[in-house]
Amino acid sequence: MAFENLLPISDAVIAHSALLHEQSLFNQIRLHTRQDGLPNLSELQIAIIGVRENRGAADTQETLIDFAPIRKALYRLFPGNWHTVIGDLGDLEAGDQISDTFYALQDMVAQLVKNNVIPVVIGGSQDLTYALYRAFDNLDQMVNLVNVDGCFDLGDSSLPMTHKSFVGKIIIDQPYNLFNYSNLGYQTYYNSQEEIDLMEKLYFDSFRLGNTVSNLSSVEPVMRDADVVSFDLSSVQSEVLGGMHPEKVNGFNGREACAITRYAGLSDRVSVFGIFEYLLAGNTETASALVAQLIWYFIEGVNYRMTESLTDRDTDFLHYNVPVDDELLSFYKSTKSERWWIEIPFLEGVNNKLKRHTLLPCTQEDYENACNQEIPERWYKAKRKNEI
Repeated sequence: MAFENLLPISDAVIAHSALLHEQSLFNQIRLHTRQDGLPNLSELQIAIIGVRENRGAADTQETLIDFAPIRKALYRLFPGNWHTVIGDLGDLEAGDQISDTFYALQDMVAQLVKNNVIPVVIGGSQDLTYALYRAFDNLDQMVNLVNVDGCFDLGDSSLPMTHKSFVGKIIIDQPYNLFNYSNLGYQTYYNSQEEIDLMEKLYFDSFRLGNTVSNLSSVEPVMRDADVVSFDLSSVQSEVLGGMHPEKVNGFNGREACAITRYAGLSDRVSVFGIFEYLLAGNTETASALVAQLIWYFIEGVNYRMTESLTDRDTDFLHYNVPVDDELLSFYKSTKSERWWIEIPFLEGVNNKLKRHTLLPCTQEDYENACNQEIPERWYKAKRKNEI
């Protein structure tokens, strides 16, 4: 079993945390230690895994990866009024080949997802997202991937995969499980015009950094439709990370980054969450504190999920039909959470895996714009992908 290959949390981290407050996370999380072994996976709802792999970052000379600073920062935080059972399963050591690491991570994530445990993966290079995506190969569903990143990471898919081209590999490699890819916080000067045009051609969603920051609540419906969320730490301002990615002078600040991960946690659908591009550079203590808080806010979101059944829309939902040009747009508003969805026409016989995508999360603003004869862009793109 793949979990048996995980390295336990170091004795030094355990000893450092032993004197923390009795209500700290250290005393709430079930830990994989050398003395006690792995926690009972069947009892967990969230499982934290470190992955010591960064060979996909071709421009990074660093080989050592140590998540001890993150764990020390996380363990000393206090939980909210949480009911979720959390486990820290320790670290996956890099394999002899990078493909070995990918296979082991894919296997672990697939087993956790099948058992309704949410993996929180800390990396290493962001191409590890490919393994998170491949974990869905044997599950009967298409996958929506959200990448919080200044770059699209499409790259040149004809070359060996790196942390700058893993999305391109996801798009072209079989089996084809990807339904939608959304990028949050892209910065135009980091992406070629060819990549920007390709995003439009494939009807993928992209949100510029400035637009995302000015309307942070627009992140919520994107996350609500996600299965896998990959957070690149280089999307955060370098100074906020203590200089970890010195070339990234622009990006999200700490509050914005935490709000984004909380939206990811709140999503009823997000079943895999990853934070990548953690380097032992700059002020590690500052960067580790932020990563710990990103994880904290994700867990906080999970605790406040409002699981709503959209199969029976006659009881807890208000229904609005809005004619726009030749289309009749069908909106649903939850009377419980006041969240909105818009229906996508489903083409029978095209792809049975798409049935779960017949309702697309949206905002009240989308409904109001439709009333003013403006078709929501995300609805149009989702409809076109369904028709292809």
